Amino acid sequence: MDGIQLAGLSQMAGFNRGRLTMAAMIRAFFTGAFLLAAAGGATSAFAQKIGEPAPDFRAPSTAEREISLADFRGQWLVLFFYPRAFTPGCTKESCSLRDGYQDLVDLRATVLGVSLDPIERQKEFKKAHALPYELLSDSEKRTATAYGTLGPLGAYAERRTFIIAPDGILAAIIDKVDVARHAAQVRTELERLQAAAKR
Repeated sequence: MDGIQLAGLSQMAGFNRGRLTMAAMIRAFFTGAFLLAAAGGATSAFAQKIGEPAPDFRAPSTAEREISLADFRGQWLVLFFYPRAFTPGCTKESCSLRDGYQDLVDLRATVLGVSLDPIERQKEFKKAHALPYELLSDSEKRTATAYGTLGPLGAYAERRTFIIAPDGILAAIIDKVDVARHAAQVRTELERLQAAAKR
């Protein structure tokens, strides 16, 4: 009887050790994932400070050519990052900017959308929703990295909008994006910035 009990206790100890080992493996996995995520998005939005030069970029666009920040010198630029073309939130945001596009043009602003989607996907997205502005394909993740919007594990670009002044200075960051009324958010910021510039 004692032998049976001892054998049972030994088996239970082995089981518990296995369970502890599994728990340690799970903890290690999630710790590693967290560290990778932190590395992938180490340059947070707040690493780009308002009042500093906006990071340069160059990427393929739906205009059938590469577009860079230098192309917009002397103009207000609205650079909005979105996670993925054709997803519900990104579609709402992009269509909000489409519907409010003329108001932004009237404020002398150019709009550019950026995601990690390949260029053919961006072309399809632009055509499907009749977007009047160009989209950039950041499939190499350079632009998202430069602007600190690369999401966990580098899987997508986080939703964030940057307003760049005509002199290339980062003038505003919108990190709490209301996808349904983003054009109004951007218009309000542009009006505020332009009014301040006149003082």
